[in-house]
Amino acid sequence: MKINILLPYKEKFDENKASSVSITVRNNLLYSKYLDKIKIFGQNVESPLFKDNFFGIRYSALSFKSKNKFLAYEMLKIINKDPDKKQLIEIHNRPYLIDQITKRNKFPITLFFHNDPQTMNGSKSVKDREKILEKCAAIFCVSEFIKKKFLQGINGDVKKIYVLYNGVERKIIRFPNKNNEVLFVGRLVPEKGVNFYVEALKLIADKHPEWSFGLIGSFRLGDNKNTSLYANAVIKKFKSIGSQAKFYGYQDNRFVQEKMKTASIIVIPSLWQEPFGLVAAEAMSNGICIIASRVGGIPEIVKSNGILIDNINNKKLSDKLDYLMQNEILRKDYQKKAWKNFRLSSEISSKRLDHFRKIIFSNFD
Repeated sequence: MKINILLPYKEKFDENKASSVSITVRNNLLYSKYLDKIKIFGQNVESPLFKDNFFGIRYSALSFKSKNKFLAYEMLKIINKDPDKKQLIEIHNRPYLIDQITKRNKFPITLFFHNDPQTMNGSKSVKDREKILEKCAAIFCVSEFIKKKFLQGINGDVKKIYVLYNGVERKIIRFPNKNNEVLFVGRLVPEKGVNFYVEALKLIADKHPEWSFGLIGSFRLGDNKNTSLYANAVIKKFKSIGSQAKFYGYQDNRFVQEKMKTASIIVIPSLWQEPFGLVAAEAMSNGICIIASRVGGIPEIVKSNGILIDNINNKKLSDKLDYLMQNEILRKDYQKKAWKNFRLSSEISSKRLDHFRKIIFSNFD
């Protein structure tokens, strides 16, 4: 029995450069009873996570295929040479590969949606999504929000569509001591609302000289080399706040977790419809007071354990931040709620996924 996981080519399944899909796959491996049966296929990287399970593939400039189709083709060549007749293929976030893989493969396929299906090639239309339903053994969505997007306009059998929340590894066993620090973690792009964070701080920083403000992120995940006019303007404006403002740039997940452990408040001012909200889940695992936009899947994660803002803007955000920074009792109450009500552990997610895998295998004997 084998499980073959296909990552998007742009994903770096790397200890230092992993982004949300890679982090989710890694977290699901941590507690899987099938670990020794799993192979992850992705772009070749220097320091792969779970290196014994990872098969890195280098794109050939001689190939006429796109990078994702090339990766799928190379994976299928390896799978089809394997004498094991009981295998499963798990495709992450590339619905348009379903056709290619079903034509060259006899094993069951599952598809994981980490983004809005209606914005992705291969699943934009109702007809596309109905074909996916027909060809896949199961479809996993990272939130109810994403599941509803997939189902919009579909009237057929939807029993094999499941919500599988991304699991997060809680790395501390006791509620940590908190410093007077506010954090933003994410890409420095307009849809993440980072400009609202910076503008809100400029309005209230002088009132709170005992507080510091962290900005963790870069224009492109994985490095600090690539930038944009927007990111440069945000960084410049943030640094103009003065010594209270700490710009960290892109940092790996270990650094992020250490900062989350000691920070008091995290701001997630997203403008786009976040499919899940990995930062929110990680924040809850570290007992941080959360202020976030009420968009996409974020409300499913935060629920009543943080502050959710409708139609976020600079003024609304600065008012909430100012109030929380002044009100220690309320701040600590939200911190304790986040810590106590954290339910999205890697162990739960991993075991739930294994449960579905077992069912799929039993149905395809």
